[in-house]
Amino acid sequence: MYTLKDFKSDQRVRWCPGCGDYSVLAALQKTLPKVCEEQGLSKEQVVVVSGIGCSSRLPYYMDTYGFHSIHGRGSVIATGIKVANPELSVWLSSGDGDALAIGGNHFIHVIRRNVDINIMLINNRIYGMTKGQYSPTSKLGAITKTSPYGTIENPFNPGNLVLGAKGTFFARGLDVDLALNEEIMLAASRHKGTSVMEFLTNCVIFNNGAHAFISDRETRASRTIMLRDGEKMLFDEGRKGLVLDGWNLRVVTLGVDASEDDVLVHHPKEDNLGMQMLLSEMKAPDFPVALGVIRDVADDTYDVRVHEQADRVAAASRVHTMDELLTSGSVWRVD
Repeated sequence: MYTLKDFKSDQRVRWCPGCGDYSVLAALQKTLPKVCEEQGLSKEQVVVVSGIGCSSRLPYYMDTYGFHSIHGRGSVIATGIKVANPELSVWLSSGDGDALAIGGNHFIHVIRRNVDINIMLINNRIYGMTKGQYSPTSKLGAITKTSPYGTIENPFNPGNLVLGAKGTFFARGLDVDLALNEEIMLAASRHKGTSVMEFLTNCVIFNNGAHAFISDRETRASRTIMLRDGEKMLFDEGRKGLVLDGWNLRVVTLGVDASEDDVLVHHPKEDNLGMQMLLSEMKAPDFPVALGVIRDVADDTYDVRVHEQADRVAAASRVHTMDELLTSGSVWRVD
């Protein structure tokens, strides 16, 4: 039986005071004891991998095995670890720049392959460690060190990117909601396949208030919707909900233009990419931003397929040792 303390390293946490990464770290340290208990794992079977960036310091603060890799290549290292030892629980910490810019190609392909790893995509919409350049998720028109007159690029929606690559698991959390982030991480650990968790975090130095429009306590209830399996898609303390209007979602006010019976029920385990894409791309103020597990569907995983193929090939092969391989086919002996 592990506790949070068992997963805390002896390293001093070197993030800026108020950084949203603290919340993700705390959620992971609180969740892993439950993961180990549920899955019968020792903490020596947990590996935390990262790329480069503020978020990539996270392995230092975990008392587990870890690998601080190179920029954008964390998903490649994590894939190799999981394929080499499928018994490990592999967690990847990556930022919006690390995962979606230099690591974008690796990111979409680990999702396409459905490797059984858990990706924590920490999204503060800025490059924090390198001092405030705009990232692939920075808002159009954002003023940054590298866009002093405003960005002219449309940002990525990480959820749509995951779903477009036929990802099997996507969830979204807020740095100010620790309980939700624990819930998401536990669901990700139970999922067999690539679990992508987007955590909307604040960079107090270079992009303060990046998600304040939805994260502020006074407005959070009306600008976000908590999605849970089998529950009605209600928000704003139950006063509003989501209905399907043709092929599109529509916000309704209960008792005014709809009843609770009209409101949609969330089914993340159904393979319904169209609906899940609509939920993923909702934006405030016209729609509430979707939080929680949006998609969680079953499919074969890459690491299992690799080992199944290796077993089939080995069973059918007439060559079992290196000596047999070297002396097979056309061989000449030189005296």
